This record gives sequence, structure tokens and C-alpha cells, in this order.
Amino acid sequence: MELASYLAGERWSDHPSCTHPLLATLARLVNDHTSDAGRERLGPLVPAVIGLAGDDPRVDVELALRAARTALPVAAAERQRVMAVSVIAAERALAEIEGRPGDRLGDASRRALAQVPLAADWARRFTHDMGGDARGFRRHAAQDTVRYAVVSIARACIVDPDALLFDLLSGAIADCERLLGRAPGAEPAVDAAQWADACRLTYR
Repeated sequence: MELASYLAGERWSDHPSCTHPLLATLARLVNDHTSDAGRERLGPLVPAVIGLAGDDPRVDVELALRAARTALPVAAAERQRVMAVSVIAAERALAEIEGRPGDRLGDASRRALAQVPLAADWARRFTHDMGGDARGFRRHAAQDTVRYAVVSIARACIVDPDALLFDLLSGAIADCERLLGRAPGAEPAVDAAQWADACRLTYR
């Protein structure tokens, strides 16, 4: 995110105003939990996070939902319950924001939960009497969900956690573009000299 702040013309910071706070959190977490070899692949995503800022309440919820759904099938058994609850809670929060019934899950969420039936059944029982507190979810649960999901992926017994973390971040960027009204591929252009200067500052 320091690279993004520099390229956006802001002061050097890992919390630049040019990027939605939760997307920036996700980017930092993915960077921190990616191997040195895999981290090089993240570089081209840096310009894409610039300019993705806004106050659409769906952003926090959808980013958390994507993170939970991505982690759920690969997380260790003891982490799956948390991720399953996060999927259901995020779906209910999103339904509240969009003014629709909260008991209908999206197709992607149903598919993710179907891969872990025991955790899904437990999560349904646990959340049975819960409502769709969108405000509370955005303030607290969204950040926690993203953090827990990234750690769960990084520690998962899978062949290439780096690739899954990359897919999570690139998918989250696409979500933000859709919700905040930016056409895919319309991120700011960065010339070679700017990129070289930013890299020198980062690795000095």
C-alpha cells in the first residue's frame, strides 16, 4: 500500500486515502502472508487499488463475504465454523443493506457452504436467532473476517496458498470496481520511471 500511496501522489503511508480502507487492509494482509517468491506477482495489482475509494456500504460486506467464501473450503476444520458463520452473517448484512429477505443465500455462498456440510450445519444453528446487523458487521465483523480468512488461507494445507491469496485480492479489486463504478482495467496508468522510483523507496 505504500507503493499505492506514492503512485497516487499522497504522503508515504500504508493507509492511503486513495483506497477503500477494507480493501487496503486486505492488500496488506495478502502481502504479509504471501511468500517472497509469490509477492512479486502482487506488484501489477498495485495501480489497480488506486482510486477505489467510496462510501457504498456494500463494499465492506462484499469484501468480507468474498474472503470468507474463499477461505471456507480450504481452512482447517477448527477454522471452518468461524468462516461459515461469517458467510451467513455477511449475507444477512448485505440483504439488510439491499432491502431483501435475509434468509436467501447467494449461489456462491451456497456452493461454499455445501463443501463443508458439518461446519455449515453448525453455523446455521449458531446464527438461527441472529438478525442482519449491517452496521455492526461493517464496523467490526468485516475487518475480523478478512483477517481470519487470509490467515486461514495462508495456513491451509493446499498446494499453492499464494495463488489463492492472489485470486482473493484480484477478485476483491473487481468487486470494488463494480460497486464503486469504475470500469475494469481503467486504473491509473503508471509509467516505468514512476514504478522504478516507487520500488526504490519501498526496498531502500
